[in-house]
Amino acid sequence: MDKDLHAGHRGRLRSQFTKGGLDPMSDVNVLELLLFYTIPRRDVNPIAHALLNHFGTLSGVFEAPLEELQKVPGVSEATAIHLHLVPQAARRYLLDQQSRVRLLRTPEQLGEYLMPFFFAQRTEHVYLLCLDAMCKPMGVRLLAQGEINSAAVTPRKVVETALSVGATSVVLAHNHPAGVALPSQDDLDLTEKIFRALDAVDVFLADHLIFADSDFLSLAEDGVITKLLEEHHGL
Repeated sequence: MDKDLHAGHRGRLRSQFTKGGLDPMSDVNVLELLLFYTIPRRDVNPIAHALLNHFGTLSGVFEAPLEELQKVPGVSEATAIHLHLVPQAARRYLLDQQSRVRLLRTPEQLGEYLMPFFFAQRTEHVYLLCLDAMCKPMGVRLLAQGEINSAAVTPRKVVETALSVGATSVVLAHNHPAGVALPSQDDLDLTEKIFRALDAVDVFLADHLIFADSDFLSLAEDGVITKLLEEHHGL
């Protein structure tokens, strides 16, 4: 592609974006548009194709480690950082939107509120959402991340976190980065231990949500929390 054709192609893509956004654009064109800003005077179409061929999908490109991105010919450190920034910036945007104060009373509301915390997370994270008596969020605390095991998230840690903010009820949430949103036996056992520990200090475990990609499961909706209430209070 010569200089004039190259400039024309860039202009057409920018115009297409300003008029219709990213939705009508192909994955290659989306990458091209991003690459324009770190590779100003070069045909970036082959680089965009190489990135998609190497990582398989657009999300695969954005989630790839910096060092892996730089293995693709034409991708400098600056370009790798620029691409790596996309999901992180999107995550911050979603979290900022969720910061508006509101009441969270249903599994759907809780899932929508907590989903951004797991956006583009490639390792397991465990969060505790603290709520007041009106089910208004008081804060979300990160309890553990990385290689999660029972030692990383203890009932004592959950209780201390809930009491530190004066929560009336809490919601435990964690993700399965490479799995499905279904509870393991360890998840169920941990839920019961935390329920009992919180109950002893008059804090209610309202739910335990498990996230996987854009899906989530509510243990409260699944009847697990009701069963624990019945077992421990004879309701």
